[in-house]
Amino acid sequence: MAMENVDVIDNRFSKDITIPCYDTDASFHLKPAAFMDHAQEMAYLAARALHFGYDDLQKHHTAWVLSRMRIDFPNPPKWRDETTLYTWHKGLDGLFFLRDFELRNHGDTDFSDKSKALVLCTSSWIVMNVETRRLVRSEEVLNMVPETTQCQDSAIKTPCGKIVIPKNAPEEEVGCHKASYSDIDVIGHTNNARYVVWAMDSLDYKEVANNRVKSLSINFIKETKPEEEVRIFRSFVESEDSKTYFIEGRIEDKPCFSAQIDL
Repeated sequence: MAMENVDVIDNRFSKDITIPCYDTDASFHLKPAAFMDHAQEMAYLAARALHFGYDDLQKHHTAWVLSRMRIDFPNPPKWRDETTLYTWHKGLDGLFFLRDFELRNHGDTDFSDKSKALVLCTSSWIVMNVETRRLVRSEEVLNMVPETTQCQDSAIKTPCGKIVIPKNAPEEEVGCHKASYSDIDVIGHTNNARYVVWAMDSLDYKEVANNRVKSLSINFIKETKPEEEVRIFRSFVESEDSKTYFIEGRIEDKPCFSAQIDL
């Protein structure tokens, strides 16, 4: 099966991507939010090809919503690198639909060797009723996802978990964002990748520019609607060879997202 230059290998959907300059930072490396943009589009294409995509769920007044994601950057690609993005779904885990991703050098299909991957990602999705804005567990939707289309390989062995911010980590407020035109997506709320932009931009520029992001995890707790203001809070813990930042966005003192960034 192939559509819009998307190919399938062992239930893994793939698409070739040449890393564009606008997706890279000052060191020419792919930005975390840019990877998320590509991953979201790839998830849409793969789900649509299997007939449980955006248009299929719209018939039931529902939509896929990303709940949790973890991204590891063992060998982040640079501007002009020829790569291939792979994605596959792993079925259900309770209320969560599991989907993984791997970004690899073009032509590399040795999925058994994760050390050669450029980016590794695991994610958990839920289904939301777009009218009530509530989580749903519709049998009609569940039956759209055939088990025969699953792939049980794990890009990252550790599943997406709840981010727990250490209580002893000093916290400071570092900014505020109003959800505006450029933040809002087709579901009418702030797009997932925008939260990653907000989280990354809450870090000191020189520090993040001089220390490559090793891993980024994010939990989406509550949707942010147009014109809502999100206050950004930052804390961190560090050891001899690493530093971990915890970022939390709050709307009227209630968390809407939390992120963990390992440098």
